[in-house]
Amino acid sequence: MSRVARLGVAAFAALLALLAPAGPAWAHNTLRSSSPARDAALPAAPTEVSLEFSARLDPAFATVVVTDAAKRRVPTGVPVVVDTTSTISVTGRLPNGTYTVAYRVVSTDGHPLQGSYPFSVADPMGSAAPVGDAGTSADAVGATADGGLRAGLLAAGAVLAALLAAAVGLSLRRRAARR
Repeated sequence: MSRVARLGVAAFAALLALLAPAGPAWAHNTLRSSSPARDAALPAAPTEVSLEFSARLDPAFATVVVTDAAKRRVPTGVPVVVDTTSTISVTGRLPNGTYTVAYRVVSTDGHPLQGSYPFSVADPMGSAAPVGDAGTSADAVGATADGGLRAGLLAAGAVLAALLAAAVGLSLRRRAARR
């Protein structure tokens, strides 16, 4: 096997190792279920918010915030984390309206995840007045899922492929010049 072919095979093997399906250590945490559920229309205000994730959570890095339609924070307890679930008690009154649950958690393997979703309260006996204090809004916690690692891997793969193509091209050019 020629030197160029060996270089090409080695570079291709490195590229495959980089882009091969990841094992559990590379797996990203995801929100499996929530209560109240995304876009739920509840007949009565919830007394707690519970989020279940696909991977075990680090209790020191779990944040869950509930805000009203005016982005004012609703009074809640601190998150209680048990294995893959983070739960907060809602200590403030939730009159009729739309609310946002925003979360930022870190898995025990160090991967952060953040996102948000809405739900509404439509209690026929309740009022529609807003509640909460002027504290942290859902935007402060974050509202998009983390996709940086995937994009980074794709960029690294593209750079590696370009380097491989350049090395093979240079090697072929040298070979042709010798003949």
